[in-house]
Amino acid sequence: MERFKSKKHLELVAYHKCCLSHTNTCGGGVQAHHLLKPWSGKRGMGMKADDKNAIPLCYKHHAELHDKIGDEHKFFMKYNLPSYYGELVAVWFWYMSPHRSI
Repeated sequence: MERFKSKKHLELVAYHKCCLSHTNTCGGGVQAHHLLKPWSGKRGMGMKADDKNAIPLCYKHHAELHDKIGDEHKFFMKYNLPSYYGELVAVWFWYMSPHRSI
């Protein structure tokens, strides 16, 4: 199975507000974060999930996820969201993206 890679899709994701902006705790610009537990495809040692699994996170939340918590499900639950919130956001961005291939 071919991995989906699209710089334009990642730019679209990063153009949006952090998916935790409703918490009023954001800081810095927004980056496209590749899910650690992808909804589509696989992730391996030294290999990011493919670009279908991208969500917008500000620098602060991106660093917090990777450097302090390390587990997306625990990370989203910390903000009183369902553990699978990242997957929901990634699926939404994927299906609304004009840069996806079917």
